[in-house]
Amino acid sequence: MPANKKILFLPGDGIGPEVMRQVRRVIDWMDRKRGLTFDVSEGLVGGAAIDAHGVPLADETLAEAKAADCVLLGAVGGPKWDNIGFDKRPEAGLLALRKELGLFANLRPAIVFDALVDASTLKADVVRGLNIMIVRELTGGVYFGEPRGITDLGNGERRGLNTQSYTTSEIRRVATVAFELARQRGRKLHSVEKANVMESGLLWREEVTKLHKESFTDVELQHMYADNCAMQLLKNPKQFDVIVTDNLFGDILSDEAAMLTGSLGMLPSASLGAADAAGNRKALYEPVHGSAPDIAGKDIANPIATMLSFAMALRYSFDRGQDADMIEKAVQNVLGGGMRTADIMAPGMARCSTTVMGDSILRELDKVSS
Repeated sequence: MPANKKILFLPGDGIGPEVMRQVRRVIDWMDRKRGLTFDVSEGLVGGAAIDAHGVPLADETLAEAKAADCVLLGAVGGPKWDNIGFDKRPEAGLLALRKELGLFANLRPAIVFDALVDASTLKADVVRGLNIMIVRELTGGVYFGEPRGITDLGNGERRGLNTQSYTTSEIRRVATVAFELARQRGRKLHSVEKANVMESGLLWREEVTKLHKESFTDVELQHMYADNCAMQLLKNPKQFDVIVTDNLFGDILSDEAAMLTGSLGMLPSASLGAADAAGNRKALYEPVHGSAPDIAGKDIANPIATMLSFAMALRYSFDRGQDADMIEKAVQNVLGGGMRTADIMAPGMARCSTTVMGDSILRELDKVSS
């Protein structure tokens, strides 16, 4: 891979800078041990950008993100900025990145590591070996639909309005990503909506069915209503391999699937744009946990989700699957050895800090790469 691939670091708020420091150590390790060099720049997003620039995402930072091969983000938000207007809050910076980079497909894996089976609230035999990928449409649906807003109806009555809307092209492009992922995995895709009560869901089902017949007959397709999917994730989660769904249902179902694993601190994500003629995509990678301001600065946050997000960047943005496998194997070995941060602590395990977890993963990388 050329040595001039560009990564933009956006540590953000709360524990974001702490966990991102551990990723930077892995990137430096890749440079020293694997000859894999990136040009890394750093910018501000969220509350940190509000404090410095008065906006959650400065134009200059957005321009850097557009010029980068991928963006790595820590976390945004915190109580310090809770009383700022909706469109100026830290989260607006993340939404702007997704919109301006055209990141329409959010990939959320939910993986139960063998060493953490008992961390799940479900029975061990239900979640052992679980490996689900949820593909959530990210730039359409009820979060972006128009009209929207709150209007005064008089006589003390108000109305809050959001519009659920999808087009054929929006549905087909995210479904294509999901079908392609399913083809690389277990060749099984569940498409999730509410076609029984929502016209947007009916269109979703019809378009996904057409795409399946046209291009992906080698992948098994099953349709499922969103409420049933939520129930089945708790009842029999291992029936799923890849799930594709809209923005609203994906927001809910991916968090539910995340908790099957026992901790949000373990889970990465990728947000991908459309592929260009050379097959390259704009992409943003981030852990699914929040900024956790209550533990920020204490060196106790779990950096694993952020490290696994970088592994996803290696896999999906840089075609370095072997290097991604090494990071994932190193994490698995460290957990198997009993090392735990506070969020995944269990009796008989060794509690460690953010930095010590980073140290341990780097030592395992030395071993698995030799």
